[in-house]
Amino acid sequence: MFAGHIGVALVAARVEPRVNVGVLAGASLLLDVLLWLFILLGLESVVIPANFPHTHQPEFVFPYSHGLLASVVWSGLAGALVFAVRERRAGMQARSALVMSGVVFSHWILDALVHRPELPVIGSASPHIGIGLWNTMPVALAIEAALVVAGMFWFFPASGLPRSRTIALAALTLLTLGFTVAGMTVAPPPPSAVAMAASSLGTIIAVCLLAGWLGRGSGGKHG
Repeated sequence: MFAGHIGVALVAARVEPRVNVGVLAGASLLLDVLLWLFILLGLESVVIPANFPHTHQPEFVFPYSHGLLASVVWSGLAGALVFAVRERRAGMQARSALVMSGVVFSHWILDALVHRPELPVIGSASPHIGIGLWNTMPVALAIEAALVVAGMFWFFPASGLPRSRTIALAALTLLTLGFTVAGMTVAPPPPSAVAMAASSLGTIIAVCLLAGWLGRGSGGKHG
């Protein structure tokens, strides 16, 4: 899941407009950023199975980025960081920190819906969680599209962005949905795990930076 996480970030940007939408997009994809970094560092792994052209589902070993306990820890750290750097106004730190933690942890919840049972509770030897909606791809993609549409309809009417940047950010959001659908239906197998990790990490960084630039100043006077 990629675009669905962006949809959650858009909703969160409406709830807490003082945090830039690009930062929230990064929070929604933080676990994947860690995953691809850890794969490049050899700490986690991904295998492209022989049936990938049919399933479009890699096989992951990712206890440090996508384990339930690990996800709780990353969510807490993200919230603590926001609490430490936000302006010290009544309620501002706590609200922003809670939203950031929730957005980070939402990644694990959505992944648990679509992945096969491969998200460990604690470590590789612990029970694994996953409902496996990707086994019914039309349903999984419909849910992802619904998250994107809901996020767009919730965020843009109150964003306060100029029309040109609203259109550009909406186009970027829809482009991520297009990439997601293509990646889960017609994309060829990646040439290697390293190539998959590098290209995925680069895409996430580019999307978040663009979203941050296009969404600057959203939420009225709060940037």
